[in-house]
Amino acid sequence: MAAELPQTQFTALVTGANSGLGFAIACRLITEFLETRPLSETLILIVTTRSTRKSDDTVSRLQLHVDRTVRKSRGQSSEKERPYEYARIKLKSEIVDLTSIISVQQLAQRLQESAHKIDTLILNAGIGGWTGVNWLNAVWTVSTDWVHATTWPTMKIAGKGWLAKPQLAGQADGKATTSSEQRQAPGQEDVELPLGEVFTANVFGHYLLAHYTMPLLSTTAANGISGKIIWISSIEAHARALNLDDFQALDSHEAYESSKRVTDILALTYGMPATRPWVSQFTSTVNDSSEPKNTSPPKMYVTHPGVCGTAIFPLPYLLNFLMTLTFYVSRWLGSPWHTCDPYLGATAAVWIALTPQSQLDATEERDGIGKWGVATDRLGNERVAKTEVEGWGWGGRVGEPKRKGRKRGVQDLTEEQREGFVELGRDVWRRMEEMRNEWEEKLPPARWGLKL
Repeated sequence: MAAELPQTQFTALVTGANSGLGFAIACRLITEFLETRPLSETLILIVTTRSTRKSDDTVSRLQLHVDRTVRKSRGQSSEKERPYEYARIKLKSEIVDLTSIISVQQLAQRLQESAHKIDTLILNAGIGGWTGVNWLNAVWTVSTDWVHATTWPTMKIAGKGWLAKPQLAGQADGKATTSSEQRQAPGQEDVELPLGEVFTANVFGHYLLAHYTMPLLSTTAANGISGKIIWISSIEAHARALNLDDFQALDSHEAYESSKRVTDILALTYGMPATRPWVSQFTSTVNDSSEPKNTSPPKMYVTHPGVCGTAIFPLPYLLNFLMTLTFYVSRWLGSPWHTCDPYLGATAAVWIALTPQSQLDATEERDGIGKWGVATDRLGNERVAKTEVEGWGWGGRVGEPKRKGRKRGVQDLTEEQREGFVELGRDVWRRMEEMRNEWEEKLPPARWGLKL
């Protein structure tokens, strides 16, 4: 039967897939792909981790998930189809450190050499930068304002001024190199630009990866539909956390929240005329030695998993259990955002990844461009729901009806706020492109033969 079916491939790449939400996204992609896509389609799932050990372990656990999913669906398929279902999922793994620009460039090179197209790039990996819990604050806020305190917590203690490891004395081709081996051309000043660890892991590393894989995400008229870039943000992407004078939040205790605010702004202003001068540079697939190509850039979306327990906030086993228990209580008390389980938290990202582009376009035409979150009822029945973004509302439209699950104190969207958000988008896109250009002068991607 397999030989008789015309084959089409759907390639998805998920960063940070070894645990938590990233692993759940990979599992849910497998399940929903097998359940919803025709037998003629094959899923090539590329997962990234930070080490060979994690990579091997992740692929092994994902293969077990494939086996369980196929066995569960046996009653819905014929005897001839079952062996073929196993072959429809092809797992691949890659190693990357998103806080290392060279590591990101090397991954992009390997992808360009081995992949013809990436249909979905899910930018999930990241770190929180938290060091502990203010227990006095935790006990008081949870006791007096349970749902709000567990949705938008103020009890987390975060580090400040965390820097990524030096870039100019990094690794190349898996071998240690000295800084002089990676310096730019003679006459150029070798200065290490500061890179915030949280900012680079959550935003800048992903930003570079998307840019360097743009030839695989973009498409021509003869090549079909362009790909999707899906950012994983957070419900805690507070507007107050972003300070343009401290863009990487190096002097802030809210580096994580700031990075997620930048993520929201990048995605929501991606297609606007105001940001086009910088977005066009980001999506460019033209190198110096080729003629301009009539390509269609990928679509960009932003989602969040609601509130679920993952290893991004390090806690001992007992405290992690108690934290998860408070999440379930919040759901029972009526919170729409407490997904609690990462598999439920993966709903929005997988929905965006697998939903036909025409349907997503129609939805945005009707409801506006917004941030897609995962909501549940008291019984844990999940659904994809728009999430309010400060300064943008639910879909960037003034006068939208109010919805359940608003953060306390957020103002109704005005035209002035919307214009301010678009202007903020201009600043954020400009700064991201300036950072990319500054670093590419020091660590040119052309050394790896990247086609841009």
